[in-house]
Amino acid sequence: MPELGSSEGTWRFAAFASILVIMVVLEAVWPRRQRRHTRWRRWATNFGILLSDYLAVTLVVLLVPVTAVVTALFAQQQQFGLFYWLSWPVWLEWLIAFLVLDFVIWGQHVLTHKIPLLWRIHRVHHTDQDLDASTAVRFHPLEIILSIFIKSAAVLLLGANAVLVVIFEAVVNGSAIFNHANFKIPPKVDHVLRWFIVTPDMHRIHHSIERREHDTNYGFALSVWDRLFRVYSVEPELGHDKMIIGQKDAQDQGPETFLWSILLPFFKLKTNAKFSRKNSPETTSNKAQ
Repeated sequence: MPELGSSEGTWRFAAFASILVIMVVLEAVWPRRQRRHTRWRRWATNFGILLSDYLAVTLVVLLVPVTAVVTALFAQQQQFGLFYWLSWPVWLEWLIAFLVLDFVIWGQHVLTHKIPLLWRIHRVHHTDQDLDASTAVRFHPLEIILSIFIKSAAVLLLGANAVLVVIFEAVVNGSAIFNHANFKIPPKVDHVLRWFIVTPDMHRIHHSIERREHDTNYGFALSVWDRLFRVYSVEPELGHDKMIIGQKDAQDQGPETFLWSILLPFFKLKTNAKFSRKNSPETTSNKAQ
């Protein structure tokens, strides 16, 4: 298993970068919505947040050497976890582990919307006023660190295989890039895909400025949990072209800046701020390039 530890980061980065490039190309060729803002300032902020995530995680791992893969290797060494105690067929363990880990991520996502303290951190992701592949990496470092510990706990209790954990994390990361991407999928294809995975049109509703809409469609990879727990939305009320992305009290230029985004969990936005008609997609899309 040492080989896994030395190659995991390279393999995951290659998968991440490849999917990101493909999605960016598709966005350029077949855009789903007109942009409200230019790419470059948003991308600088979103990828700046990704860099801060990497630095924060590196520091935490140096202090507390815990990641989902490291935990899986530890569970193997100690023969600890449900699968080591039950000795089920490998294919069944992998299937169950994937489903359980995806459900854990889904449940964590729901909690970040329901618990005020967690929402202060998670709303950094939701303040992006456009939705594209770069939004998939716009998660505050505190949320990334929390996610590492939650996934690691689930991996330990399951005794999940380390290779499966690497595959799962690559699938979830790739799915996030895919379902945040701003490119067209034929409606009939989207309808079929939604029965299995979260599509861009499905996830876009979750980023609606309307609370009743963004409290639906929480899934990252599999769409089954939203349907099962009856938090699934088919279409936004205003349609995908006219729906507004972001938060009502963050419709200024703040979300486009790195420092504002990183500090957002530590300050309170004005609750009486009103969304201005001049910021709507119909009137700002002509400014975007």
